[in-house]
Amino acid sequence: MNKNWCPQKENLEKSNVFKMMQKLKVASYLDFWKWSVQNKLEFWEQTVVNLGIVQKKKYSSIVDVSKGVENAEWLYGAQMNIVDSCFQNDQLATVISYQKERGSIQNISQKELEDLVNKAANGLVFQGLKKGDVIVIDMPMTLEAVVIYLAAIKAGMVVATIADSFSLDEINVRLNITKPILVFTQDIFHRNGKIHPLYEKISASEATKIVVVETIDGKIKLRNQDLFWNDFLSQNADFVSVKLSPQETITILFSSGTTGEPKAIPWNHTTPIKSASDGYYHHDIKKGDVVCWPANLGWMMGPWLVFSALINKASIALYYGTPLQEEFGKFVEETKITMLGVVPSIVKNWYSTKSMEFFNWEAIRCFSSTGEVSNPIEMSYLMGLANNKPIIEYCGGTEIGGGYIASTIVQENIPSQFSTQTLGGEFVLLDEKGNESSKGEVFLIPPIMGLSTNLLNKDHHETYYKNVPVYKELQLRRHGDQIQALENGYFKARGRTDDAMNLGGVKVSAVQIEAVINSLDFVKESAAIAVSPKEGGPSFLIVYYVECAEMDKINALKKAQNSIKTKLNPLFKVVDLLKIDNLPRTASNKIKRKELRIKYML
Repeated sequence: MNKNWCPQKENLEKSNVFKMMQKLKVASYLDFWKWSVQNKLEFWEQTVVNLGIVQKKKYSSIVDVSKGVENAEWLYGAQMNIVDSCFQNDQLATVISYQKERGSIQNISQKELEDLVNKAANGLVFQGLKKGDVIVIDMPMTLEAVVIYLAAIKAGMVVATIADSFSLDEINVRLNITKPILVFTQDIFHRNGKIHPLYEKISASEATKIVVVETIDGKIKLRNQDLFWNDFLSQNADFVSVKLSPQETITILFSSGTTGEPKAIPWNHTTPIKSASDGYYHHDIKKGDVVCWPANLGWMMGPWLVFSALINKASIALYYGTPLQEEFGKFVEETKITMLGVVPSIVKNWYSTKSMEFFNWEAIRCFSSTGEVSNPIEMSYLMGLANNKPIIEYCGGTEIGGGYIASTIVQENIPSQFSTQTLGGEFVLLDEKGNESSKGEVFLIPPIMGLSTNLLNKDHHETYYKNVPVYKELQLRRHGDQIQALENGYFKARGRTDDAMNLGGVKVSAVQIEAVINSLDFVKESAAIAVSPKEGGPSFLIVYYVECAEMDKINALKKAQNSIKTKLNPLFKVVDLLKIDNLPRTASNKIKRKELRIKYML
């Protein structure tokens, strides 16, 4: 039986949300959320103050919509660098704790982190990079990755991020889109007891120059044009941040849509404010907290973690191994993590192995879950690992900079249910006919801080606004998730309405999966679908295919799995491969993946 969590008076009155409710003299959280959307400009003005966002020149308008809500410009007229807002803690305060596999915990103070960031920024300038130039980070979430990320932004440059699990082909796609001057990686990384030669893979890509973090001294030989991290790093620890318009790009993240090439989504200097706002209000992150979210800079939760922790004067906890290892459980205990983020597939493993039951997680005040539809049984189990602590269900997107729907610690917490639309934003659910519905597709109501206004390689208007239904004369923005509003006022996720899918927390398009499967010699054509288990939990990857050469199912499935692993991502697994005479199609020849999903679940 699921066990709900209810806030106690002490939890409530110490929360960031309660402080704002007191200030506004509103009696309930629902009244606060309503105020935040009815007085959206005032909400975001107050949030900028609450977060202590540093501006060299203050904005003249919190948002300018003279070009339309599609092209809203937040903090209009300001001059700033968002990295300045990441260094307002005490100089000796611990801001990063990290542990390598079978290593000891290392603590980095704000002063030490800032010195490293400045040395890396000077290293970038010494290499000839200038404002607006692009670098790529393709490496695990380590101290060095965080340093490089912040340094490039501080120097006025753009950081494109790539998940370290991607194949060579997928890396080249992203390099061709962003055209970086430098690529940062490391020699190898360990995962699930295996050594992965990362530099070897990157050096075979189209990267022109690579900076390599060494984890094993003297074991690899670099190409002539490449250099090691220690040789790249400057000894000069002084660097003044480059002040820019808030609309200048700081990061390019990739998110797969319904076409083969991934969407290249730029974040600007205001996007992290949305991340930090969700951290402040919905995750109740405070000064001195310790925040851990096993992630990667190639997934939006990597940058989210950096900004949500540092802007809120909390510490980032980085474990270099996988969160499935018992050593991770000990790391959570010893670093006294207060907010632990997960994807449901991690919890599924903990539930089945019971591997985290040996550790004291009493310091955790809340969990957070995103990336996949969760299972209430497993989420209830997760709550129990920290002696019944709430889980902030959290759903959003790379193009949002955070969430559009979440939970709070000031409301009853029900496993696998969202309690609220996020503060400062709202959405409407529409059915297939464009009518408001209790279960339907999510359409956001702009402007909302964090919403993207352009794409690097696609038409932004066509992607998010073209042919969108009209709702009460308001401009709506397409998102693609399907949500159900429940009778208790809460919400439940029901997966994607388009052809994109989340596999293990990584968003990928069906077209990308199908391109790999179609290259197999026994496949004429294929259709990939994600199926959520009836009991909830991570989606399964199912592939239907039309045969062009006979192949028995066992060998066919094995070939499909190996192909996806080597050509796309080793984290993706084809659970089932089903032969079909013909793929169902619309009159315009589009594959009816929804029909196949229904067919599979019958």
